[in-house]
Amino acid sequence: MKTDRVGTGSQALDDLLGGGLERRAITQIYGEPASGKSTLCLMAAVASLRAGNSVVFIDTEGFSVERFAQIAGEDAGALADRLYLFEPLDFAQQGTMIADSEGLLKRNGHAPVGLLVMDSATALYRTELDLGREAIRKLSHHMIRLLGLAKKYDIPVLITNQIYMDVERDRVAGLGGTALEHLSKAIIRLEKKDGVRRAMLRKHRSRPEGLSFDFVITEDGIRTV
Repeated sequence: MKTDRVGTGSQALDDLLGGGLERRAITQIYGEPASGKSTLCLMAAVASLRAGNSVVFIDTEGFSVERFAQIAGEDAGALADRLYLFEPLDFAQQGTMIADSEGLLKRNGHAPVGLLVMDSATALYRTELDLGREAIRKLSHHMIRLLGLAKKYDIPVLITNQIYMDVERDRVAGLGGTALEHLSKAIIRLEKKDGVRRAMLRKHRSRPEGLSFDFVITEDGIRTV
């Protein structure tokens, strides 16, 4: 029997999210470069692979085979056989690959897809910003398609997001505005200071905003401090 939550490979992150990644929903992690977003994505992917699932991983920033091998350890080779990697080169291709991934989700063999990851959802979106509203419309369409896949195939979707300075509200925020904020059921912000990172809950349907834990990045993932 399926549970409504899927483990992330980090007990601290599972606890912050109320038990793990929620099925049929998008969980968003945003933060500055080198704050740990990709590491958390790889940990979640490895955890799902170790549970016997396949994983669809859409990487717009350059997938690190070395980092995957570090986190997966001696199982890396066997686990990689069930990791379906997409690497779009532009924003239009990102949308095409989201659509193409459904072919893998439809397959229900001995290792069905248990998680879809997109790292990052907005790296290629940045190249479209001069298009104004059209760029937002395209990004919204991508996210709605991802949410549709999550609901149709009863899986969690984990995305990462880049940041910008919201001058009007004088705070750092995730790119994509309401397109990403409203469609993400849970949002975590990562901050870094003096080698230590903090994961803080910014949005959740049943847990209070502001819950957090501190961690450092290690060779095989993260360690709470």
